[in-house]
Amino acid sequence: MQRLAFARASVTFTGHHPNLSFSLLHWVVDGWRDRRLQEIFYAGVADLSQRFRGFGLLGTLPVDRVWVGIRSTDASSFGGFHYPQQGYRHVQLGAVVTRYGHLAAPDHEQTTLTALDLLRTYAHDCLHYGSFRVYTLHNDTLTRIRYGLNRRDPNGASYSACDRPGSRTTRNLGIVTEGAVDREARAVVRQVAAKYNLEAGHTPFDGLAFRDATGQLSGTDRSSLASLTEPAGAENRSLYLAAMASYERVVNFRYETFLTEIGGGDQQDLHDAIIRGTISGDHAEVYAWLEDRYGPNAFEQLFRADAK
Repeated sequence: MQRLAFARASVTFTGHHPNLSFSLLHWVVDGWRDRRLQEIFYAGVADLSQRFRGFGLLGTLPVDRVWVGIRSTDASSFGGFHYPQQGYRHVQLGAVVTRYGHLAAPDHEQTTLTALDLLRTYAHDCLHYGSFRVYTLHNDTLTRIRYGLNRRDPNGASYSACDRPGSRTTRNLGIVTEGAVDREARAVVRQVAAKYNLEAGHTPFDGLAFRDATGQLSGTDRSSLASLTEPAGAENRSLYLAAMASYERVVNFRYETFLTEIGGGDQQDLHDAIIRGTISGDHAEVYAWLEDRYGPNAFEQLFRADAK
């Protein structure tokens, strides 16, 4: 606990992003000139607090532990959920994120996508913040050995193996957890977008980003994204699209396929059990759900690296 407290007090969040200028989440949102965007964001926060409380999460990520990159000296920087090397820092109990859009443009206009993308990011990181964790000291190094339903030994060996390259589904608990968390985050965004009758942006790019943030990517969208494996050029948004394509392919699509394969018509029940287990750290509900349908030791047969 002393090591954790020291790390949380002394380690800076933003060191990996020397080109970015940061502000705290609530300062960013309260500084938007369009009051409707503030209303949309805070309505989403209220929705996610209620929704996650139903899963057992009693507190959300404090807004003063969320640093938002708002400007960049790098002309190629395009911010948002898929910006590189951002996200929740579990040791420091905080998050480093970016606002959606061209970060080098000082007069960038805030749009509904600015609010919705930041809401997705915050909802996503709230679930990471609220997930069960166990730490230990191994060779005098602070090591996380439990995270939600997932685990690894002190030497770093994971309970489940990595998925094979090109796999359309997953048997990796890390991907299952990440996919479940983002499914919930997108559901929050989709709910608030419906409440305010928000639609896709005016450009094809913004339309794609809107459908990504709300979990409504079409088959055509996914086919287009599937061809993006490397940045297509120097234009700053190509990097963002490539990152979106990779995340959709490796995380969200694999998790969706996993739920269809294993959950079938009860896939929402399975997903809900995974979220509750991720927050509580209790495997019992997921174990029982799987064993009821697939027999004894179903969890181990699905996920343990040496089970097959």
